[in-house]
Amino acid sequence: MKRIFLFVLDSCGIGAMPDAESFGDIGVNTLKSCTTSDKLHIPTMIAAGLGNIDGIDYLPKTDAPTGAVARMQEASMGKDTTIGHWEISGLISPEPLPTYPDGFPQEVLDAFEAATGRGCLCNLPYSGTDVIRDYGQEHLDTGKWIIYTSADSVFQVAAHENKVPLEELYEACHKARNILRGKHGVGRVIARPFVGDSVNGFKRTANRHDYSLEPPAKTMLDAIKAAGLDSIAVGKIHDIFAGYGDTEYVYNKSNTNGMEHAANYAKQDFTGLCFVNLVDFDMLYGHRRDIDGYANALTEFDRWLGDFLPTLGDDDLVMITADHGCDPAYTATTDHTREYVPLLVLGKKVRPKNLGTRKTFADIAATVTELLGVEYETAGESFASEII
Repeated sequence: MKRIFLFVLDSCGIGAMPDAESFGDIGVNTLKSCTTSDKLHIPTMIAAGLGNIDGIDYLPKTDAPTGAVARMQEASMGKDTTIGHWEISGLISPEPLPTYPDGFPQEVLDAFEAATGRGCLCNLPYSGTDVIRDYGQEHLDTGKWIIYTSADSVFQVAAHENKVPLEELYEACHKARNILRGKHGVGRVIARPFVGDSVNGFKRTANRHDYSLEPPAKTMLDAIKAAGLDSIAVGKIHDIFAGYGDTEYVYNKSNTNGMEHAANYAKQDFTGLCFVNLVDFDMLYGHRRDIDGYANALTEFDRWLGDFLPTLGDDDLVMITADHGCDPAYTATTDHTREYVPLLVLGKKVRPKNLGTRKTFADIAATVTELLGVEYETAGESFASEII
C-alpha cells in the first residue's frame, strides 16, 4: 500500500473486556449506549461490517460487508489515551501508569509551585467542567493554578486565559512534565485553559495541549519515519507521542476540523501513514456523559466517511479504531471505561473478512508496517495477508 489513513475515534469502546470489573467498570459499552439515541445513523460503518464484529449484538449485521473487521483487546494494563495509542503503535505496557485517587503528594506540588511561581488549588480527582465551576473564581482572585486529576494517569492544569497567558500555562506544563518522571511519571500533563466568569459560567477552550511521557521504546511511527516515509500526525497524536516519530503534524480544533485535515492530506501526494485522533467523542461527550452528543458525533463521522472513501486511490487504505472506552451512559464515574475497541479496514484492495477477536491493539502496528514495507518488531501479529 502507498497510503494508510488510521483514524482513532477516541474512546469508542464496544463492550466491557473480561477484566473490566478490576478497573471499576461494570457492564460498560460505549457504542451500545449510543444506540439508545435517535441521533445515531451510521450506515457506512454498518455496511463495512461494524455489526458483524464479535460481541456486537446491538447493530444490524450484513451478509456482504465492504470491509475487514475485528474486535481488538487491549493487552496493556490501562484504559487511558497514552497507553492505548502506544499499544496501537506497537508497544504493550504491562504495568499501569501511576494514578492519584487522593491527589498528588505534597512533594510534587512543592516542586511545581517552586518552578512556576504560583500556588495550587484543588489537587483532587475532578470532572473538568466541575472543577472550573467550583474553583474558577478563586483562581481569578488568587492567580493559583487549578490542579486536578482523574481515574487516569493525568496531571491537569487549568487556568483562565485572561488571568494566565497561554504561553505561561504551556511553559508551566512543560515544567510539570519534567517534574513528573520516575515513580510519578504520569501518562500526560494536560494544559486546560478556560474562559468566562462565575456569573455566566466558565467554559474550557480549544487551546488544550497534552504533554505525554515519552514512549519507552520505538513505535511504528519511528519505524515509518526511519524508513524515509511520511508519518503525519493529525490532532493530539503529536502530543501523545511527545513529538517522536512524526514527519509533519497539525492540531485539530474539533472533530470536523480533524476530518478536514485528513481530507486535505488525501489530496496530497505522500507515501506512508496519516494518523488521525478525533478527541471530541471522548472530551465533549464521553466524559460529559452526553449520549445524544456522542451519537451525533458518530453520525457526523459516518457521513463524512461515506464521502471520503470514494476520493481514495487503489493503493490507499483506511483503518478505524479506538483507544479505550468512555461510556456516556455509565454514571458510576465520568472516567474512561475498560472496553474492547472496533477495527474497520476499508479500501479498494481490501478483502472483506471477520478477523475475530485480536489479542492486542499492537496487531494494527504490525499490519500497518507490513503493508508499508517497513521493518518493525512488535508483539502484535500482522493480518495483512488475510485482508489484501
